[in-house]
Amino acid sequence: MVAALERGLSASKSFNFKRMFDSPSTKQQQSQTLVLENGDSHLVESNTPESQNSDSLAESPVESIPPMISPLTRPGKRPDRQQADTDMMKDRFAKLLLGEDMSGGGKGVSSALALSNAITNLAASIFGEQTKLQPMPQDRQARWKKEIDWLLSVTDHIVEFVPSKQTNKDGVCTEIMVTRQRGDLLMNIPALRKLDTMLIDTLDNFKGHNEFYYVSRDSEEGKQASNARSNDKWWLPPVKVPPGGLSDPARRMLYFQKDSVTQVQKAAMAINAQVLSEMAIPESYIDSLPKNGRASLGDSIYKSITEEWFDPAQFLSMMDLSTEHKVLDLKNKIEASVVIWKRKLHVKDSKSSWGSAVSLEKRELFEERAETILVFLKQKFPGLPQSSLDISKIQFNKDIGQAVLESYSRILESLAYTVMSRIEDVLYTDSLALKQALLLAEETSDGGRTETDSESPGSSNSGEETEKLDRQHSKTLFDFMGWSDKPTTPPSVTPKKLSYLEKLENFNGFRSPKDRNLS
Repeated sequence: MVAALERGLSASKSFNFKRMFDSPSTKQQQSQTLVLENGDSHLVESNTPESQNSDSLAESPVESIPPMISPLTRPGKRPDRQQADTDMMKDRFAKLLLGEDMSGGGKGVSSALALSNAITNLAASIFGEQTKLQPMPQDRQARWKKEIDWLLSVTDHIVEFVPSKQTNKDGVCTEIMVTRQRGDLLMNIPALRKLDTMLIDTLDNFKGHNEFYYVSRDSEEGKQASNARSNDKWWLPPVKVPPGGLSDPARRMLYFQKDSVTQVQKAAMAINAQVLSEMAIPESYIDSLPKNGRASLGDSIYKSITEEWFDPAQFLSMMDLSTEHKVLDLKNKIEASVVIWKRKLHVKDSKSSWGSAVSLEKRELFEERAETILVFLKQKFPGLPQSSLDISKIQFNKDIGQAVLESYSRILESLAYTVMSRIEDVLYTDSLALKQALLLAEETSDGGRTETDSESPGSSNSGEETEKLDRQHSKTLFDFMGWSDKPTTPPSVTPKKLSYLEKLENFNGFRSPKDRNLS
């Protein structure tokens, strides 16, 4: 009887448990299983109260009991989507734990580099298709927010101990140590998330704007729209604007969005530069450097930087920066020289190969000038690839927090540069349309004046006066910028560009750097 009682109770409990998580499609199968289980208990002992209850439960219609379905197993697309998200998250973090080494042999990269590569690859797959100035598709936008939250969740567990006070029930105040998110992450991660949201909102602001549109490069309209600027970006679809150009509100909106994106880019660039400066320089990079700055820079660049009078803008104007490769090569040379000079500042042994006879003050001055040139290069060429020093720091970095900050700020800086380039493409096409409209207006006015002159030959003097008035009232750069004075006719003789030694001879060597710009 005891066995029958236990068997009956187990049947009732198992029935209720199964009914909570089974779908209505399996209702008939559940009732049949219940009858079989209750039938066994009834055959063993039919006079017990438990068996009678089970018999009455078996005889009652199962359909009258409302099914209890768990929200996790509710029919629809949500369970499938949750399962897909779970599988994707498992795949992402499995690669991070394996260090991108699918063989599991321990030959993968460090966790910091694996996380940095994961954020970079995610951004490339999401924003690499942003070839037009339009909102991101909802599916890609949702995927970006979801997966970047997964990767950034690692920083929630990077903590540090900080002192705090705890008051007991008896009123005694005790100083204890508590954990909080590390300082650099606590300050920069919310800022980067804000910049991320601002960039996506900027793209969303172009929803519904129909004054400019994109055409295929293979179409006839796309071939006509090709010009010198679009040939450099052959992979992008050409932009088309109305014949008279954009309207004033649309043009003002584009300039406002461009200024906003520029501020986002500068903020991301500042965070990225700060994180890279805090990363340790690998020994492998230091071993590959020459022993002095002259060998790294070359004689001409070294002489320009170590002159008594130095102007970074004039220095860059003298350099050949026609291609991206030349700009990157100059950046690599200057960064190498900065590392050499900083290392020599900390070397006290004069017999060491890193020692130098140059004074400490001059070396600090040269280092400051070189860093100023790097800032100018960063601002003038925002889309420049990473230098050798940056690649080496990222590759050998072991700090996971710094890896997340560097990669996240770098992709936001790249996205801001992409959005700003798309805005500049539209503004450039608008400027071409305005020029064409002005040319058509001038041709029309010239044609009217020609017909008037042919009808009245005696009015040649009045025609000349009209042309003079047209020249006076025509738009020039000075009128556009609001300058009142107009330049006089330039002299026919081009002034000779003096060298540094000739400047010293003309100035008798007594002019100070402060007075140099007064000449």
